[in-house]
Amino acid sequence: KSTQANIKMSDINGNEIKAQKVEKFLTLENLSSTIKNLQYAVRGKVVIRAGELKKELKQGVEKPFERVIRANIGDCHATGQKPITFIRQVMALCTYPEFLNSDKFPQDTKDRAQALLNACGGGSVGAYTDSAGLELVRKHIAEFITNRDGGIPTDPDNIFLTTGATCGVKIIMKMLLNEPKEKPSGFMIPIPQYPLYSATISEYNAEQIGYYLDEDNNWALSIDELERSYQDSLKRCQPRAFCIINPGNPTGQVLSLENMQKIIKWAYERKLFILADEVYQDNVYAEGMKFHSFKKVAFELGHPYSQMEIGSFYSTSKGFMGECGARAGFFEVVNMDPKVKVELRKLSSAQLCSSVLGQVCMDTVVNPPKPGEQSYELFQQEKGVVLSGLKEKAQLVTELLNKIEGVKSIEHAKKNEMEPDMFYCLEMVEQTGICVVPGSGFHQRPGTYHFRTTILPPTDQIKSLLAKFEKFHLNFLRQWS
Repeated sequence: KSTQANIKMSDINGNEIKAQKVEKFLTLENLSSTIKNLQYAVRGKVVIRAGELKKELKQGVEKPFERVIRANIGDCHATGQKPITFIRQVMALCTYPEFLNSDKFPQDTKDRAQALLNACGGGSVGAYTDSAGLELVRKHIAEFITNRDGGIPTDPDNIFLTTGATCGVKIIMKMLLNEPKEKPSGFMIPIPQYPLYSATISEYNAEQIGYYLDEDNNWALSIDELERSYQDSLKRCQPRAFCIINPGNPTGQVLSLENMQKIIKWAYERKLFILADEVYQDNVYAEGMKFHSFKKVAFELGHPYSQMEIGSFYSTSKGFMGECGARAGFFEVVNMDPKVKVELRKLSSAQLCSSVLGQVCMDTVVNPPKPGEQSYELFQQEKGVVLSGLKEKAQLVTELLNKIEGVKSIEHAKKNEMEPDMFYCLEMVEQTGICVVPGSGFHQRPGTYHFRTTILPPTDQIKSLLAKFEKFHLNFLRQWS
């Protein structure tokens, strides 16, 4: 140990070295533009300000509201949604197998947990799994998809468990990148879009090909618009994939069967890989709407469409589960060239494997309690409460927002070098504590302005949010009309 207060530095010859400022190797100037251009709106400027306001409230700073209400991101449990008992019991048993000897857990949860532990190396969720995930879980996922799609067969070998759906989307998009000397790969994405896609395209130095959803027609998808977008992109990139989010995020639309059939036929003609983001398939509330998977529709169309290459994605973060922190997802590849699938496995193996506890969580979702099992009734009751609550909140939000007039603060915002909807959302969080996301963070048709809100806070908070929002909006309207 040195007892000196100041330690002198010297070179190898014993000569004293004067302290010099060490220049940073990595600076903003030499940082890749692909990183600097990356944006993720649901965790952006408004959200950062909401976090600051929450801290200020805790410090006793007086505000015109008592709490911050986060409606910016689909983080269900953070807003108060209760975990599903069956899911958490199986996860708890797998985490701490000593509980298998407890009489506080139903036998069916113990049986599930024991089967999952038997599938793990050393009987522990602390062991790595195959890069694609536990074979038992992939088998259950294949059965889940087959049942969902009316008996269309699913091969567990085509299933890959991932760290949330996000990881799966990024893996497949990486597989679709061109060689550096070729034209960049183009990815067709809906506008408005979920920021995962634009952020990943930027990260991969690929090209974004935006196609507009038709807001005046319930955010429907027009084949003419797809073709316009495709043709406009040909000079700057090689379109490789068509990305579709169904049910939509952030727009919430559910594609009709007829619309999907047209999309598949168009994508076939253009030789595009279909990336089907289907994580919200459990969240369909509007009367007359029904979820159809792209795989099912393509297979039902018959040859040659049944031979199309499709990647579909699912997650435990949405639906009725809301287990965002488990980071559990999977993707299925349909009709992929076997030689390409070998390369996909190689790329997947570089990730080692997804969270094994997340894989356990996914298993409880795709292989829920069956009629007659001890956990069945409680599982169905809790699932029903969540989905009916979400439907009620969706109706509340829809009714209020549809009856309120628009606003005009555009010129003021532009003078302050700010997107008008960003200005609106910042004003709202400052005055009400309501945190939502500007539509500009999702991209939108030029000259239109939106904000995106979730419906996850508890019903009492949603009602409070709507009352505060209406008051704020009308005041804003008076100020800027």
